[in-house]
Amino acid sequence: MMRETPDDTAQTAEATPDIRPVPRIAVQAFCESREVAAVIEAAASDRRMAKAHVKVQMGGMNVAIEFYHGAPTPNLVIVESRVEREELLEQLDRLAEVCDHGTKVFVIGHVNDVPLFRELMRRGVSEYVVAPFGIFDFIRSIADLYSSTATVPLGRTIGFFGAKGGCGASTICHNVAWAITTSYDQPVVLVDLDMPFGTAGIDFNQDPSVGIADALATPDRIDDVFIDRLLTRFDDRLSILAAPATLDRTFDLGEMAIEPIVDVVRTSVPAVVVDIPHLWTSWAKRTLRQLDEVVIVAVPDLASLRNTKNVCDFLKQTRPNDAAPRLVINMVGMPKRPEIKPEDFARALELPILSVIPFEPGLFGTAANNGQMIAEVDPKHPIGETFRSIASIVTGRAEVRRQKKPSTLSFLSRLRGKATG
Repeated sequence: MMRETPDDTAQTAEATPDIRPVPRIAVQAFCESREVAAVIEAAASDRRMAKAHVKVQMGGMNVAIEFYHGAPTPNLVIVESRVEREELLEQLDRLAEVCDHGTKVFVIGHVNDVPLFRELMRRGVSEYVVAPFGIFDFIRSIADLYSSTATVPLGRTIGFFGAKGGCGASTICHNVAWAITTSYDQPVVLVDLDMPFGTAGIDFNQDPSVGIADALATPDRIDDVFIDRLLTRFDDRLSILAAPATLDRTFDLGEMAIEPIVDVVRTSVPAVVVDIPHLWTSWAKRTLRQLDEVVIVAVPDLASLRNTKNVCDFLKQTRPNDAAPRLVINMVGMPKRPEIKPEDFARALELPILSVIPFEPGLFGTAANNGQMIAEVDPKHPIGETFRSIASIVTGRAEVRRQKKPSTLSFLSRLRGKATG
């Protein structure tokens, strides 16, 4: 797998949230250079292409033509070519003869040529990219080929996960969701995934009659209209997709159960805040892997340190192109409890601390009993400002923006403008 280039690293922080997931398609790439093959292989391991089945092999257009003489073509064929214009067009004509109906062709070239681009589009090529290009530009271009709503912005998905039970991850999650709406006056949907014991309804003093369980019971009905009916409106900016929080049935969910729900929700609001319970199931792992931002909430003890390291290792392995998770250390300074110092905790993980939240049982207990957020109980308390700071960072508003170099796909968009002008 290819390491991220500096450009790709910059894009991780600022450009990846608007990349749509690639649908469940078969993709086969025929590459002439190891550099292009490495980028495609790295992209194939990215969470946004988790549904796609990608195969990469060396050899250009002629190898692809020979291969498909005796095999059906997949949904998308990617071919790299270094040949001159006339030979490339002749090869594409031959490739078209062996392509099945509905197959899209994605050409990777090495020449910026407006007339060539026009001719490729005229002959039905779906995409033309000039190498070299970045991982995220490549993923975005494939996603756009299969998205009928490519112009609709995607909301940022932000998940909170507790390193151990009782560490306060849900409370922090709910307060940050509320801080996003009050600080930036933007709509937020809070998704509570703790089916039997979720506290989003209690924390916001709501008694929802419908919620995420209804979506899980009828997965074939999941769309924006259906999900909108299941939301509990806290105010004109914050909506809750609540958990049932009852024990009348079990929730043995499949790996893909949650993903379609989150995918629909994020098309309607700028931010989706997901409260993930402390458990390790296939669907919880899948949800963690697919989020734009992961915040791990821990308390300063050895069990939390071990569990946080294990979760970080999992995320590093399964999200190789994403930034490291954020770390919040909660309940610091509990009387008579031996604690690991926050700086030692972070040093052991080689992970910076997003926030340290002190142990304040009176403040948090009052808020929980009243069904209020911390800043509602005491607007001047520093912990309220801590939640606002977390909100600004996880929504990307406090990120240091790096200047990106122009990408080859940006050049292609200019070519399209000229071609249609």
